[in-house]
Amino acid sequence: MSIDTLTPATERVKKPKWLRVKLPTGKKYTELRGLVDKYDLHTICTSGSCPNMGECWSEGTATFMILGNICTRSCGFCGVQTGRPDTVDWAEPEKVSRSIKLMSIKHAVITSVDRDDLADGGSIIWAETIQAIRRMNPNTTLETLIPDFMGKKKNIDRIIKEAPEVVSHNMETVRRLTREVRIQAKFDQSLEVLRYLKDEGINRTKSGIMLGLGEREDEVLETMEALRKVNLDVLTIGQYLQPSKKHLPVKEFILPEQFQKYEKIGLEMGFRHVESSALVRSSYKAQKHLK
Repeated sequence: MSIDTLTPATERVKKPKWLRVKLPTGKKYTELRGLVDKYDLHTICTSGSCPNMGECWSEGTATFMILGNICTRSCGFCGVQTGRPDTVDWAEPEKVSRSIKLMSIKHAVITSVDRDDLADGGSIIWAETIQAIRRMNPNTTLETLIPDFMGKKKNIDRIIKEAPEVVSHNMETVRRLTREVRIQAKFDQSLEVLRYLKDEGINRTKSGIMLGLGEREDEVLETMEALRKVNLDVLTIGQYLQPSKKHLPVKEFILPEQFQKYEKIGLEMGFRHVESSALVRSSYKAQKHLK
């Protein structure tokens, strides 16, 4: 299904039935929703209107974004605001840690905007956030979804030193589309970040790609093979959805059968775990990736 031919501003594409989700319900979800609203807590789950929020929260998993909400990069797929970021909030690590404790989160995923304006790329705040979470929430496991830090190993080393249970860095798309989709990022640089993480002792490395941006099947398989060559453990594959009219259009809605095919191939390639379906996002079922 393609939306390339749609021109009227008021015309909308009817989403395929496999992209429809039920409204989140359940006692655990209701409790967390109340805490988020009462204490004005910040999670990607709510700010990004993630379709899996109810499911993840019910299982005690949530994703927090650090280093503000303004990114120095202008990726064509991402709904986060681009511009000049605010000054670093050095109290943020404690704020995030308290939020996790307040919400009784069992498995926390931490991500951030890109901070190319900072000499350390934000890696010092990253390290301090991990340290604060572990002090206040010793039983909470962690996944860190990190930027590429412009490939600077001394910044990546700060994450490695803290040894999160999972370290993730998303490829987002295939090589041919990287310049259009990610703009400032480089395909090979992201691969090198993932290789370096694994070589330096990170037990679980993870990455994710989006489909529906115009990639071909052979390009998806080539990307998967490249990720296996750097010994990646966990791969997520989901459907790209356009955040606004200013962002890249959806070129195709991928059939469920195709997602299943990629999952089967990925497991045969040797990935420890593959999440592949239309609604999969980077942190979907993140707690499972520890096993």
